[in-house]
Amino acid sequence: MSIVVFEDPQCESLAPITLARLAAAITCGSFRLCDLVVPIGDDVFGISRPYLQTLQRIDFPSLRLLDEIPNGVPRPERPVKLLLNARVAPTKNHFQQIQKLYRMASQTSSIARPIVVWDRDYVAAVVNPPWTVEQLFDFGYLGVEEWIEKCKSFEVLECDLTTLAAPHEVIACNMACIRENLEWRIEIGENQSEPAKSKPNVSSLKQVGDGLFLANGASVGEYVLTDTKKGPIIIDEGAQIGPYTLLRGPIYIGRNAKILEHSAIKDAVSLSHTTKIGGEVEASIVEPYSNKQHHGFLGHSYLGSWINLGAGTCNSDLKNTYGTVNMEYSFGKASTHMQFLGCIMGDYSKSAINTGIFTGKVIGVCSMMYGFVTSNVPSFVNYARLFGQIASLPPEVMVSTQQRMFARRSVQQRGCDVQLIYDMHRMTQIERDRFGDALTL
Repeated sequence: MSIVVFEDPQCESLAPITLARLAAAITCGSFRLCDLVVPIGDDVFGISRPYLQTLQRIDFPSLRLLDEIPNGVPRPERPVKLLLNARVAPTKNHFQQIQKLYRMASQTSSIARPIVVWDRDYVAAVVNPPWTVEQLFDFGYLGVEEWIEKCKSFEVLECDLTTLAAPHEVIACNMACIRENLEWRIEIGENQSEPAKSKPNVSSLKQVGDGLFLANGASVGEYVLTDTKKGPIIIDEGAQIGPYTLLRGPIYIGRNAKILEHSAIKDAVSLSHTTKIGGEVEASIVEPYSNKQHHGFLGHSYLGSWINLGAGTCNSDLKNTYGTVNMEYSFGKASTHMQFLGCIMGDYSKSAINTGIFTGKVIGVCSMMYGFVTSNVPSFVNYARLFGQIASLPPEVMVSTQQRMFARRSVQQRGCDVQLIYDMHRMTQIERDRFGDALTL
């Protein structure tokens, strides 16, 4: 019985977070939706934006694309038990709700009426949809809106499934769910006897202090202070904590992450694998292979992958008026109802030393920042507004930069990685067009 995880057009409103990644691969509270869905279904498929499908096939084989059928061979028609929006937040509660929906679908006949779950104006899930896997892939990403329109005639089921509709919601969700998610990780990690199909794949954990849990190969330096009054601290396989560091939970430190000495990591921080972190980090998400290893403050923010923040880079996460932060996105202004909100930075972007990022700023992919960042930063630009310069950055420069970054982490640059740079440059041209004559070519 199949689950199909689908991206809808609202994924594009999550940019720059989703420019270089699948919506189901957004980290929030230490999990990604793709981590949670795979253990539930017998067969899990993923319908994504076309330019990401090669990366999906290689890096996310558990989210299957439709198999190619040789000419002359009859095409199978596989029923779908559950359609799930890729923007559903990856929380323990949602995992349990998805399990219930899947069981509900499994217990009904193939001719049962379809039932839809809505979140605001978005389809969060469809139980027993009237389409097969093959028909849904025929619709493809560009046809998602067509079948969503048909869902308006389906019976409605009230269910607690929340989707992520704007970038700041990822940060808010991380703060709301991380403690429960980490307690769930601990429960699973201490009881590895449960069947694999009933839980996500997490490391075996051992408690070494009050609320402090380590996986195999994790190490903690001397004179590290831990505070777990507000939530647990999990240090995953191969992660290293430098001496004289403060850890205040809830915190998740991913596989092979490195926390440098004299750091302060606190209050709802989720660090993905192979990150290198120093200075002060609070209530933030950092995706794989990103570096913030020097002094400086990062708070209530989201960093994509392959980002490097120069020494002394700081962001503001509180307005001088102490009011709530309003964000300005490509689709318009959004009231966040959040008093603390830092920056959202897309993959491959960099900051020079002593860069200062103002409250609630959105930085696109593949950009370089210098001085004070007082406005949103388009993708593929050199941003030095303090010095009167904002210049376009050719994709060839980022391809070369990508190659050097990958080599430092012993990651091979593939054709699909290079193509992603060119695809993102083409897709974000409208961002640079808005700057008009202010952008130096």
